[in-house]
Amino acid sequence: MNSKSQQYPKIDSQVVKEHGLSTAEYSKIKDILGREPTFVELGIFSVMWSEHCSYKSSIKWLKTFPRSGGRLLVGAGEENAGLVDFTNDLAVCFKIESHNHPSAVEPYEGAATGVGGIMRDIFTMGARPIASMNSLRFGNLETNPRNRFLLEHVVEGISDYGNCLGIPVVGGEVVVEDSYSGNPLVNAMSLGVVNKKNVVSAIAEGEGNPVFIVGSKTGRDGIHGATFASEELSEQTESQRSNVQVGDPFTEKLLLEATLELSKKSWLIGVQDMGAAGITCSCSEMSAKGEVGICIDLDKVPKRELNMNAYEVMLSESQERMLVVIKKGFEEELKQIFLKWELDCTEVGHVTKDQKLIVFDNGNIVASIPSNELVLGGGAPQYDMAYKQPDYISKSNNLNLDKISIPSSFNDVLLQMLSCPNIASKQWIYNQYDSTVRTNTVQGPGGDAGVIRIKGTKKGLAMSTDCNGKYVYLDPYKGGQVAVLESARNVVCSGGKPIAITNCLNFGNPNDPGIYWQFKNAVKGIGDACRQLDTPVTGGNVSFYNETKDGAVYPSPVIGMVGEISNIENYTTIDFKEVGDFIILIGSLSSTLGGSEYLKIIHNKIEGPIANFDINYEIAVQKLCLKAIEKGIVKSAHDISKGGLSINIVESLLNSKDSRIGAKINIDSKLRHDEVLFGECQSAIIITINEQDLLSIVSMAKELNVYTQTIGRVTDDKMLSINDSISLSRSALSQKYFNYYPNILDG
Repeated sequence: MNSKSQQYPKIDSQVVKEHGLSTAEYSKIKDILGREPTFVELGIFSVMWSEHCSYKSSIKWLKTFPRSGGRLLVGAGEENAGLVDFTNDLAVCFKIESHNHPSAVEPYEGAATGVGGIMRDIFTMGARPIASMNSLRFGNLETNPRNRFLLEHVVEGISDYGNCLGIPVVGGEVVVEDSYSGNPLVNAMSLGVVNKKNVVSAIAEGEGNPVFIVGSKTGRDGIHGATFASEELSEQTESQRSNVQVGDPFTEKLLLEATLELSKKSWLIGVQDMGAAGITCSCSEMSAKGEVGICIDLDKVPKRELNMNAYEVMLSESQERMLVVIKKGFEEELKQIFLKWELDCTEVGHVTKDQKLIVFDNGNIVASIPSNELVLGGGAPQYDMAYKQPDYISKSNNLNLDKISIPSSFNDVLLQMLSCPNIASKQWIYNQYDSTVRTNTVQGPGGDAGVIRIKGTKKGLAMSTDCNGKYVYLDPYKGGQVAVLESARNVVCSGGKPIAITNCLNFGNPNDPGIYWQFKNAVKGIGDACRQLDTPVTGGNVSFYNETKDGAVYPSPVIGMVGEISNIENYTTIDFKEVGDFIILIGSLSSTLGGSEYLKIIHNKIEGPIANFDINYEIAVQKLCLKAIEKGIVKSAHDISKGGLSINIVESLLNSKDSRIGAKINIDSKLRHDEVLFGECQSAIIITINEQDLLSIVSMAKELNVYTQTIGRVTDDKMLSINDSISLSRSALSQKYFNYYPNILDG
């Protein structure tokens, strides 16, 4: 081993610690190598064994997810993204990942490169990305200017990158809670479609086959980005801007088209995105998957900065780069494809049979590591983390309604609720995204789910991202279940049958037994709900260390659900359509104030328990709704979630294209008035139908043993009336609902 060509720091205990490695892990590295590592090797192990790359603190529980069955073709951890069966010829490829810490220190680039990274995960599979979503969470916008800055620039980053790339944003969510202050969550989801015969694997095979780097040149941006994502944010975080990558969407667009052209070639072996850990990760993972080795020469790597050493080149996370392995003899054909798209395409190494990652720099070997030892399932450490129920759980789940006063004016309460950030319209945000590019979008942001048509078929796809962090905080197991159920319900309300999920699990420090208890129970809840719904987990991302000196974020396991619409003509939206339509409750209004927006906004309390539910009944409610949609008798469908029944009705009313439309609701219930109006529950969907279809709905409901109730009608008086509690004009509702974000961010 000769590494004298570059002058690197001497490795001591402090250097090891700065690389995020424990003493035990460093000892294991020496055992694997049979010697002391070089500084370059230390950096390689550091990023590959980071939490972000190795899942060393989470893999035990991730393995409990249902990762087979249903329509699953490629499951969690098998490739760059999951794959599910769609038609005889087509498969759907989708995934969600986080870019939280980069977005906290450099929100524009952090969010933009998060979008770029998740897109590459899709098109490296040979799939063309056709839709994207995002789940964004920020701290208090009114009291903290930094949080407003983060939101504005995260949205700008997502918008600029996605719009330039030409991929529509069809939905998502924006959540504002104090716990996210200083540590925003930026989760990006992408979905693509691929012909099954063109699916590409992230694998290296065939001794002597050439290895190419394609796309952008390598710079110093993003060095140790994976390690940065595996530590808590602190006052020193601002100095780590160099850990944040810089994106170029125009290069990404060229790379996308070149890769899709390449995916059809019989001489292609494998493609891997250079995301976290850059060249290091792509080389080690591709070689480990193929049970081969890769030898690369860093002198051949195209660089955009002078005097980059081997450590920097191996750990750079410069964007818009990929590793490509092809059959020997087709080098010129590969170069011609990338020349056509005006992209670098440089041979930097070859496949070996010794199952090692060997790195040359200036003619010297600076790293020689068994590639399998770097990756999950090989030598990367896996930990059994300690967990314990935190004290706050028992203290925060004792809500006593007798101590919750009933407001004197529900009109005032509703107007206040409509102007709170988690309920108010997000139009100011999503209007910055191009939601219709490529002309496949049927339903864009603002509904329960985004809907995309698949040209050449009569089918469509519905997709939704969901998680209520307060619910998971109060009850991680039930909250994890609810995230799955609500995401499925949103897909169903749009006319889709849920088929699979991806997830992005955002939590605090896993070394805290209370945080890990949240994680373990949330994962169990998600898994149990997915098994019941027959929606396997295709993959995703775990993001730990989401906390600042003030504490951890709410546990936020974001679910990305995808559903199939068998006939795109039956897609459904939330808006009321015609005067005189019946407003029907499907399911039971078993509302509770525990964990509700009403309890937080009006009474300044975050307490449980959250609402109980029966998953079997939830499944029956979803089946009834979908069956009625497919029969063509549902005019609008919208599930009851944040804000309860009153917010559900307001959203359907205000999204109506007919400005005359109002709604008159009369609902019988033994619940308190505030529970009826603002209580939150599961397994409840509001639909509208023509009066003549009422008997049909009732008949289908009886077959599935689902309760239904006619609770009102669509009116033409521009008014909302609910029992004797609420009477407000459409204009008064609109003024509050549509103006929160323009006022807080523009004013």
